[in-house]
Amino acid sequence: MLRFLAVSLFAIILTGCASSAQVPGMTVSDVQAKANTYDAQLQNNVQLSEVNGGEKTNPLWTSEIDGPDFRAALQQSLANADLLGDASAPYALRANLLRVDQPLFGLDFEVTSEVEYTLVDVASNQVVVREVIRTPFTAGVGDAFIAIKRLRLANEGAARVNIESFLKRLSALKIEAKQVSLQQ
Repeated sequence: MLRFLAVSLFAIILTGCASSAQVPGMTVSDVQAKANTYDAQLQNNVQLSEVNGGEKTNPLWTSEIDGPDFRAALQQSLANADLLGDASAPYALRANLLRVDQPLFGLDFEVTSEVEYTLVDVASNQVVVREVIRTPFTAGVGDAFIAIKRLRLANEGAARVNIESFLKRLSALKIEAKQVSLQQ
């Protein structure tokens, strides 16, 4: 019985308590965000109208991506790209965090996030872009020895590369008078 308690205590110390994905880890940096060029019509003209999905972390279980934290990371990423406008901006962005696929155990944790983004022209209520983006990110033992931290880092990375992929998609968007096109 004493041996079982010692092993259990060691396992708890080794793994720690789960924590939510952190906003800074999910945010696309200034340098990454500004590596893209965006149509002048979008610059400082996108309002973040709503963000749905996500899940609160149970400290006794696994790390998750919390909806309000994902919203904050998306908002900061838009600001870093010089796209974020105020509440009267002509384009509204909705994001729906559809799913986060996580492993239960392993040395390398690959987490895949799936987000639906919808950009709408507020004046005409016309959908400019609607796309589901699915991106994986792997965190290995070299990133963090403790498994629960490695899972949190994989969650943050999956959200960050998802937002980064959406920003790249926006950089391909060319908005002209009465016409929207995507350059490939």
